[in-house]
Amino acid sequence: MRLAVFLLVASSLFPSVSRAQVPVFEIATGESKVQFNVKASVAIVGVFEQWDAKLTFTSTAATSAVLDIQIQAGSVNTGSGMKNGKLRGKDFFDVDENPLITFKSTKIVPLGDDKFEADGDFTIRGVTKPEKLILTVLDDGTGSGTVQGTMAFDRKDYGMNSGIPFIRIANRVEVTINFKANRVSGPRVDLKQ
Repeated sequence: MRLAVFLLVASSLFPSVSRAQVPVFEIATGESKVQFNVKASVAIVGVFEQWDAKLTFTSTAATSAVLDIQIQAGSVNTGSGMKNGKLRGKDFFDVDENPLITFKSTKIVPLGDDKFEADGDFTIRGVTKPEKLILTVLDDGTGSGTVQGTMAFDRKDYGMNSGIPFIRIANRVEVTINFKANRVSGPRVDLKQ
């Protein structure tokens, strides 16, 4: 019994060796962006001003990463009050019922040349579907760097079937991310694994 208590106390006081060997990152939101654009008769390009992203690892291998993004849908900004209002409404983001747009990776696949495919669950308007985010990782030489990504989806797959008055809108929406990822502890990520 004493041995079990000692092991329990020791494990809580001393982090495991494997945990200390894991890269830990922070996404610098002030130096990062989440944007989108839709081809339309009048350009629809915007940013989300409130979001959070986490990049976590279970080992030094890049393929062990999990990217988790949570966007406040109501923070959309296209530079037009009319477009913002329409996008926040029931026909598009429906922010009163579904305040979050999320992406959580389930698998990271290397594509070569510091490019990766993040397969994951994308949720918008309360509808979740598998999507792919193509990532390019630019290491700044210190183990920190930039993660750039693009994902395209069909808005009608998520119940966004309406238009905006006097504007013809394509179905394809392209989302781009540009994250400044700062390594705060642990070893560097092995981008070749």
